[in-house]
Amino acid sequence: MFENQKAKVLVVEDSPTILMGLRDALEFEGYDVLTANNGVDGLQLALNNDPDVVVLDIMMPKMDGYDVLRKLRENRIRGGVILLTAKKEEVDKVKGLKLGADDYVTKPFSVIELVARVQAVLRRTEKKPDELRWVQLGDVRIDFESLACFKAGKKHDLTLREAKMLRLFIDRAGQVVSRKELLDKVWGYDIPPETRTVDNHMVKLRKLVEDNPSKPKLIKSVRRVGYKLEGEIIALTEAPTE
Repeated sequence: MFENQKAKVLVVEDSPTILMGLRDALEFEGYDVLTANNGVDGLQLALNNDPDVVVLDIMMPKMDGYDVLRKLRENRIRGGVILLTAKKEEVDKVKGLKLGADDYVTKPFSVIELVARVQAVLRRTEKKPDELRWVQLGDVRIDFESLACFKAGKKHDLTLREAKMLRLFIDRAGQVVSRKELLDKVWGYDIPPETRTVDNHMVKLRKLVEDNPSKPKLIKSVRRVGYKLEGEIIALTEAPTE
């Protein structure tokens, strides 16, 4: 059995045969499995139970997988998402990854492959015991646990993507992080760099952490390459507050 036997997996699939097959296979591996046969019920289960991984069919009644995925990320459900799709067009896969999916499997697939994908996503998204939860960066205090940052006495919510960007910059402090690496590690897919995608998110991120976003001192641009974090990073021993 896989080492993380207590992980919670939600399977959202309208085919009774596939749903039962995946449930039985995942329960055999020791997972706590929740199931839903439509997007609306699947979304509600995810919001109520915060699963570690969601296996999500795209073509479903009531609400399709793309809309479910969008709602999951808007509500800061941080578990991994694996899309099940009968579509083979590259644009459909990229759409799902852009919305925040971690992986996708094209039908027909083997149950063994799907279980392996679940295990791989769990390994990538598992929180390490020594992971930084609370950090001070310049005048900004960051709470990665609740997805928030505090600056000048005000609390600002972070999106999951903004938090991932900040964490990557902190992990690579003093080093140049390319736009391609940001796409690979934050967006989760490997395609030719969409420069404006990264740059647009950087504009928003700088508004949160910089005193003067037009003249950044913490996250500086490296022309034609990417960005570099400068400044002192302090690990906090308790959650920051306003």
